[in-house]
Amino acid sequence: MRQSLTLRAAIALALTASAHIAFAEDAPKDNQGYTTPKTVVIDLGKEIPSMAGWQLRLRVLNIAPGGHIGLHNHKDRPAVVYFHQGTDAVTNEDGSSKTFHPGDTTAEGVSTVHWHKNTGDDAVVIYTADLIKVPAK
Repeated sequence: MRQSLTLRAAIALALTASAHIAFAEDAPKDNQGYTTPKTVVIDLGKEIPSMAGWQLRLRVLNIAPGGHIGLHNHKDRPAVVYFHQGTDAVTNEDGSSKTFHPGDTTAEGVSTVHWHKNTGDDAVVIYTADLIKVPAK
């Protein structure tokens, strides 16, 4: 009996590991049905000298029904997010996921790697503020 439980545990672990590998291969890398209709940026170096080279950016993101924002990271780009409309399933690099609804909020630290999918019938509308490095000219 004990061997049978150990074998079942080993099979479950193998299936979990293969599901993680499948996720990494299956996550979309592109964007589909995604637009950014509004963006405003402030140069933080002009406001706070120690923040030279950084900007504070506020954006409105829209994801059409069935659309997605492909796998991306937030390295050097921490963000806070407010979900205004729609149903947004956010899947992390490790395969864990969470579905966000209007009024939900989240924070995305510099170790965040994830992707978004609109799983509802309405457009997803997200407000996001992030710190970004000043783009090279």
